[in-house]
Amino acid sequence: MWGTRLLITAENTGLGDDRSPVGHGLRNLDHRLQCEAGIERILPPGETPDGRPGVSVLLFTVKSDDMTKRLLERIGQCILTCPTTACFNGLNEDAREQVDVGGQLRFFGDGYQMSKQINGRRYWRIPVMDGEFLVEETFGIKKAVGGGNLLILGRATRDTLLATEAAVVAMREVPGVILPFPGGIVRSGSKTGSKYKTLFASTNDAYCPTLRGFAPNTQLPPEAGCVLEIVIDGLDLPAVEEAMRRGIRAASAAGALQITAGNYGGNLG
Repeated sequence: MWGTRLLITAENTGLGDDRSPVGHGLRNLDHRLQCEAGIERILPPGETPDGRPGVSVLLFTVKSDDMTKRLLERIGQCILTCPTTACFNGLNEDAREQVDVGGQLRFFGDGYQMSKQINGRRYWRIPVMDGEFLVEETFGIKKAVGGGNLLILGRATRDTLLATEAAVVAMREVPGVILPFPGGIVRSGSKTGSKYKTLFASTNDAYCPTLRGFAPNTQLPPEAGCVLEIVIDGLDLPAVEEAMRRGIRAASAAGALQITAGNYGGNLG
């Protein structure tokens, strides 16, 4: 996979809320679009380019060629539209290449847009109804790791949820990773393929407790009554490994019955 980092700032810290236009929109993901995104961490004013509160967002695509289109969609629909925001490139030294984003979004200004160059980096000022939307011209991208996962088994739903929530809290402390699903937890884990030709992925029957007596390849021990999944995307392998390490320790300490992972042959994640 390929990854990038966006630094998004605004007048208030509601920016990082999953219910905000930025938080909700960027966390939306679509397997057909091969794009996953999420908030890496909240940024205090002292760590942002314009001295305002902000968030660091990671976005991942399967192919580098897809990154420009996905960034144009996400920034154009979720950040440009959100009051008071600005958007900066957060991946510089580690970037393998640059993609043109602000240089294309500028056309929304309908000829009134203006460019600004600071310390060798070009920005575009796009007039909008609350003032200006400032966006950097290019964004760095790099090879990344997507689809890391943990499957956490428990005796009952409540026990499993508590163990998985503990893992999510621990994993979100690791820089360079996101848990792209809402809340970081997935109940509808997938396998590749389906009996229906139109489906790319379908329910992971091997880990569905209600299918224990029907699925031919169940992987559940007799005492397991619930399975929850955590999906991890990261800018590099060490970050994903560290997140998984912390998640396993936290879930174990919180009473998980068993912890495993799915392997989909590189076809899913």
